[in-house]
Amino acid sequence: MSIDLPFHRAWLDDDEINEVVDTLKSGWMTTGPKARQFEEDFQNYIGCRHAIALNSCTAGLHLAVAVSRFNEGDEIITTPMTFPATSNVLVHERLEPVFVDIEPGTLNLDASRIEAKITSRTRGILPVHFGGHPCDMDAIEDIAARHRLAIIEDAAHAIESRYKERKVGDRHLTAFSFYANKNITTGEGGMLTTNDDDIADTVRVLRLHGLSRDAWNRFGNAGYSHWELEMPGFKYNMADINAALGIHQLKKVERFLEIRKLHAERYDAAFGDVEELERMQTREYATTHAHYIYPVALRLERLKVTRDEFLNAVQETGIGVAVHYIGLHLQPFYRKTYALEPGDYPVATDYSQRLLSLPLYPKMTEADVDRVAGTVRDLVARFRR
Repeated sequence: MSIDLPFHRAWLDDDEINEVVDTLKSGWMTTGPKARQFEEDFQNYIGCRHAIALNSCTAGLHLAVAVSRFNEGDEIITTPMTFPATSNVLVHERLEPVFVDIEPGTLNLDASRIEAKITSRTRGILPVHFGGHPCDMDAIEDIAARHRLAIIEDAAHAIESRYKERKVGDRHLTAFSFYANKNITTGEGGMLTTNDDDIADTVRVLRLHGLSRDAWNRFGNAGYSHWELEMPGFKYNMADINAALGIHQLKKVERFLEIRKLHAERYDAAFGDVEELERMQTREYATTHAHYIYPVALRLERLKVTRDEFLNAVQETGIGVAVHYIGLHLQPFYRKTYALEPGDYPVATDYSQRLLSLPLYPKMTEADVDRVAGTVRDLVARFRR
């Protein structure tokens, strides 16, 4: 099987290449002036007080949890329909993830189900803006305020997203991803945003072993200075060689978004009359949907194949596809550790069996989108009951 139309291909121009070359020629590749510039640019884009560059979104989530003053055994409410990193960081901090089922149509945490899961041990809510569609933050913030719960946002899919015209990441501790297949990329990388000066200072120390000064401050133009170990930290800093990509990717983020929106609309038009496909919805409060992926759910009762058989049939045509996601409550670790059953989260279980994600990225042409849509339509016709 040969994939000639991949699930994702990054858009990198001479701007990014030249910036990386400049970094290499400068002799400074680890955290330094390029990382600081990227932080400042991202801070301005989001509209927050602090943006802290890291080596992954996972690092951002971990640091957000680590600085939130939770105690061992505290419960954090989150969604099962996400990548494992979201809840893995809770486990690493000896907290207990408590899953809440998702809402049909957006695949986001269903805010109407949260309060039923709150106990005397609940200390936070960790919503995930699935696929770039913002969660219902007014409802979540209202619950958090009434129960005195912290909010940490997983915005790995949601760099461009706006909730009621408010940028995701401008209020709570929020982690973003610049992984290779994200809407903008630094190869590997992430960012944590906050409006709290003290938290930002602590995160900057924790991201590099807990040292009082990073290498740029120790060996840079200001002259040598000694570091002190202020707390046991992590190795989570972003290198300048990665930030060099981010500086120019961020300049193109809105241009990329417009192309993805057009592609998503083209898919919508192509699938509008295909009853065997459930397309996702956009709620009124999602004033900007980031369109990180284009997920569809197969109505399997109308088809003669399983989701995986359909997925393989698409790939046999040379088109790359993916699955976002099989719920964490169905994964061996969480299922066994927390004695979870598929019936505990019926909506997430249902979508876990039916979802697949189609290619959606700016490097695609309209002809590419039409090819994917036509292939999916043809396969639906072939497998229709």
